[in-house]
Amino acid sequence: MNYLDRSELPTLADRLNYAMSLRNLVQEDLASLIGCSQTSIQKLASGKSKTSKFLPAIARVLQADVDWLELGTIPASNTASVSGSKVQPRDGTPFVLGELSPWDDSTPLDDDEVELPLYKEVEIASGHGRSAVQVVPGRKVRFSSYTLRMAGVDPTNAACATNTGNSNHPLILDKATLGVDKGMTKIIDGQIYAIDHDGLLRIKFLYRLPGGALRLRSYNREEYGDEDYPLDDVMEQRIQIIGRVFWWSTLNPTNAPPLL
Repeated sequence: MNYLDRSELPTLADRLNYAMSLRNLVQEDLASLIGCSQTSIQKLASGKSKTSKFLPAIARVLQADVDWLELGTIPASNTASVSGSKVQPRDGTPFVLGELSPWDDSTPLDDDEVELPLYKEVEIASGHGRSAVQVVPGRKVRFSSYTLRMAGVDPTNAACATNTGNSNHPLILDKATLGVDKGMTKIIDGQIYAIDHDGLLRIKFLYRLPGGALRLRSYNREEYGDEDYPLDDVMEQRIQIIGRVFWWSTLNPTNAPPLL
């Protein structure tokens, strides 16, 4: 993203239209990608609206800094430090996400930190071995607010989860911590989502199919084939999207399976 300052793009509408042109997106396309009406985008693009609850999602889709989009503030750097793992945006500009806090629950939050709830499978009492995807009481993961802004994620919609199994190996390893944007449940084909599949927490690439059907795909497709679910099965098996996975961090212990 080539960020222009407020002398060149003085308003939110100017910056929005500029960012859309760089991505070759029209208002209808942007609205579809973030799950809002075209009217909402039109009001922002025309200057009738000066702000919107959709700005973090818009920034994510346009791969722009949300503070620049809303306020015209040019980022001091296109990088932000996260767990030492680099992410390559679609426009080729490298940046690094911020790191998880290693401190315990008694450590005060820094000014730019937020605590995110952690989701996991929890066995239901008297449920005969059944489980449900629930927030783990007392378990939270700390993130830099700047990290979330870089990813275009509203902190109030962010949560974490833990990957289990090797269906996405070696992209996402077993026990990896995942950042989930609960504000993004609209399916963008080929994106990674956390889903609640009848009480099981699953991390899958999702694709829409005709008739409301859904395809679940694993990165490790040699061992885990595609799963197609007609709409009736989606409803019967209670497949619900928790949110889009925007970040993951992986521990690679010595007893882990080889990556290659």
